[in-house]
Amino acid sequence: MTNLIRRTVCLSAVLGAFALMSAPQEAEAGYGRQYYSSWSYYPSRTYYYTTYHYKPAVTYPTYNYHYCVYYPSQPRYVYYYNPVKRVYWGRYDMKEKGYSMLKEEDRKEKLEDIPEKAFPEPGKMPVVPESKDGERITPIDPNTLPDVSDPDGEKLP
Repeated sequence: MTNLIRRTVCLSAVLGAFALMSAPQEAEAGYGRQYYSSWSYYPSRTYYYTTYHYKPAVTYPTYNYHYCVYYPSQPRYVYYYNPVKRVYWGRYDMKEKGYSMLKEEDRKEKLEDIPEKAFPEPGKMPVVPESKDGERITPIDPNTLPDVSDPDGEKLP
């Protein structure tokens, strides 16, 4: 009888582990193809950041991610950063409600190494990274940003 109990306990443990592996992770449960995390503050650099999670395809099993960086000293923009390539690749202009995608040669690891003139006029949001179906990134909601004021002290829309 002891062997039967052991086998039952072992089988239950294996089935439980399998169920956990096949179930979506808590962070992924209930989210669609793309979403932003809540904002966090990085005090030594005086900026806020959120993680943009996305799936290159609807059927993709897990989320990839980029960072979105918000500098209170530049409240008009949210900058997108690719942690794999270690470069800023564009920014969302909350006033114009458009995206400025940097050319490959203008993408840098440090924002201060990117001249203002490198950012083109804001346009449509880019497609979800690594995707092939044309789905566009959902823009940041300005209402979620911490302390969203423009240089004149006006709340951005």
